[in-house]
Amino acid sequence: MPRSIADSALLSRSVVPRDVAFSGSRVDRADHLRNNPQALADLAARGRLLRMDGLDPVLDDADEYGNLSLAFGMAAEVDAGTELLFLGILPDGRGCFAAVPHTSSASVSPPGPRLWRVLAFLPPEELALYGAARSLAGWHARHRFCAQCGSPTQLARGGWQRNCLNEACRAEHYPRTDPVVIMSVEHEGRLLLGRQPRFPPQRFSTLAGFVEPGEALEEAVAREVWEEAGVRVSAVHYVTSQPWPFPASLMIGCHAIATSAELTIDTTELEEARWFSRDEVAEAMAAAERGEEGKAFIAPPRHAVAWHLLGHWLDGGA
Repeated sequence: MPRSIADSALLSRSVVPRDVAFSGSRVDRADHLRNNPQALADLAARGRLLRMDGLDPVLDDADEYGNLSLAFGMAAEVDAGTELLFLGILPDGRGCFAAVPHTSSASVSPPGPRLWRVLAFLPPEELALYGAARSLAGWHARHRFCAQCGSPTQLARGGWQRNCLNEACRAEHYPRTDPVVIMSVEHEGRLLLGRQPRFPPQRFSTLAGFVEPGEALEEAVAREVWEEAGVRVSAVHYVTSQPWPFPASLMIGCHAIATSAELTIDTTELEEARWFSRDEVAEAMAAAERGEEGKAFIAPPRHAVAWHLLGHWLDGGA
């Protein structure tokens, strides 16, 4: 059914909590235009190009208040042969595009502190646009060849598909999103948190893991908590979700009740795991809001869905 750009933006803002990082995009993805090469060409002729350095954002100079914003160019000015991704239609009616970077720029390593400092100053809707562009551009850069026969592939449907060029194969490939469960686990008024070796000292967060083939979300939550901490859980329920463009995951936030408090930690996954009281969690999050370290632990950053899971639990979510 046709819809206006305003309708699309309203849907995004009303369905997803606005303060969940990388969500809340105001771009109409305009799926109905992806199979229309002429319409895409017309949009590109006067469309905006989201500028990126590899997969990192390029930013405009800060305004008088110190706010940053994404830098844009003109889509029509890209070099010949550049693969353009159609991200959608902006609220002003213009098309928005991004370029596929060279394969060497498509790193799947976790973002470093510098990138997080930059992203913290972007408006939520721009952060959402950048997250979608990063996930999509990174996938294209890593999938220039067919996984079925090894032949080169070419961009199709405005960047939401790649097609094998081998006439004997002609496989169609679609952007990949990896589902990840991330869960707050409660037992008798305490919350289970763990830390990975790569975390900063004293940083604790909720447990998480990839959903495996043939597995329901509830089963993935139960399996991951058992594998990482040796704890059985019950009463798993969904809380919220977050697109996570490093490189392309969907974080599915859940809450579960543990049947016991005894821990058996898998040290190949976690460096440490502990139970924290409600007061300790509340103090750690209040300290983080002040830019300080908590007494019992350092809370996960606000851009992570784990922050929202902790807040949901403190607010009485079960």
